[in-house]
Amino acid sequence: MKNSHLIGLNAEDCKNIAQKLNVLLSNYSVFYQNTRGAHWNIKGDLFFTLHPKFEELYNNLVLKIDEIAERILTLGAQPEHNYSFYIQNSEIKESNEVSNPVKCVENILDSFRIIIALQRDLLELTDKAGDEGTNSLMSDYITEQEKEIWMYNSFLGK
Repeated sequence: MKNSHLIGLNAEDCKNIAQKLNVLLSNYSVFYQNTRGAHWNIKGDLFFTLHPKFEELYNNLVLKIDEIAERILTLGAQPEHNYSFYIQNSEIKESNEVSNPVKCVENILDSFRIIIALQRDLLELTDKAGDEGTNSLMSDYITEQEKEIWMYNSFLGK
């Protein structure tokens, strides 16, 4: 990896981390688009509650997508940008459930579960590699997302 020596990391570690970050990027991208779909298509009595909440979430997701892509570049790799790659490499699947409020929130919670698991895997890898930059990013994301899970779960009355 061309930047590894400049940031003091092992090239092979950078390669492995960047590959896992590209998988994370894929999951975030599908999560983002699913959330946009829910924002656009939500129906019913909870529209005025969830419509702005979904917009807040997808705005947050797009920031993370950019940060992850830039971290991949910092490690000396190239971020994937094709939806064909995203769909093939994402554990989060495209959602067709975009108008039922409860189903949308359940999909968001499931997406967070997947994202957090991937980020925890990255924490282990980056800790061993001494990659504080990626490690800090993942740790911050997890802290924020655990709170989001609590709030969305509370919305469902759980």
